[in-house]
Amino acid sequence: MREDISEGLKLALKARDQRRTATLRSINAAIKDRDIANRGEGKGPATNDEILSMIQKMVKQREESFAIYAQAGRADLATVEKEEIDILNEFLPKGLTDEEVTAAIAAAISATGAEGPKDMGKVVAQLKAAYPGRIDFGKVSGQVRAALSV
Repeated sequence: MREDISEGLKLALKARDQRRTATLRSINAAIKDRDIANRGEGKGPATNDEILSMIQKMVKQREESFAIYAQAGRADLATVEKEEIDILNEFLPKGLTDEEVTAAIAAAISATGAEGPKDMGKVVAQLKAAYPGRIDFGKVSGQVRAALSV
């Protein structure tokens, strides 16, 4: 992921795309901050999973800002946030469709041997391990609970 982001930054600089350049620089800065924090804890550089998590967090922050700006009638600032969300999403893995999520939940339930709502944690852990960054777990938890209640 680091290479993809660095390559994207080089292309943005050559194209003189200020929005893309600023967004990719913010990703690089967050990665460097994580690397420094990891060094302090005796760990190695940030892993792809950590980078993925950081980008997802950045998207979520911008989505919240976008909603606030749109509600306040600030179309100019909302447009900036939307553009940054689109740029960040380019570096995230493609999300699963609703049908794929339903199939993944069924597979995780059978793989863990879950029998009821008390086993929800096992199923969610299985999904997180199998589909990192590809499922919105805030939305899926209700589906998992419903599938286990049947």
